[in-house]
Amino acid sequence: MSKLTAESRTDFGKGAARRLRRDGKVPAVVYGHGTSPVHVALDAHELTLILRKKPAAIEVTVNGKAENVAPRDLQIDPVTRVIEHVDLVIVTAAEAAKLARDAAEHNAKVEAASLHAAELASAKAAFRAERQEAEDAAAPAPASTPAE
Repeated sequence: MSKLTAESRTDFGKGAARRLRRDGKVPAVVYGHGTSPVHVALDAHELTLILRKKPAAIEVTVNGKAENVAPRDLQIDPVTRVIEHVDLVIVTAAEAAKLARDAAEHNAKVEAASLHAAELASAKAAFRAERQEAEDAAAPAPASTPAE
């Protein structure tokens, strides 16, 4: 399970979010299971690395208390592909285990699809090379020009 350290935040709004992003942080909200929402800031680079693959659950430490969370909603800038905001929902150990199984299945499917695509690309390249060799062998030799 991936681990992140979150900083509590008390300032809200567009300006505060922009300051956080400028400092390399992502504004986030942690909520669920009857708890009140906690507004936090996460390190943008670490969060991006964790979310690169479909994560099962993430252990976020807020004010010294560790919580198992799962990303519920991501807001990503359509041009720069930077994470602008993330909602994290608290999950139980059983929910985290189910998410881990689902993520493993998803990652296996993605891996199989990319392996299949690589095999198709390789076969296509081999076919093109054979066709080019056949065309080169069938083409008449260029006529030599007489020297003047």
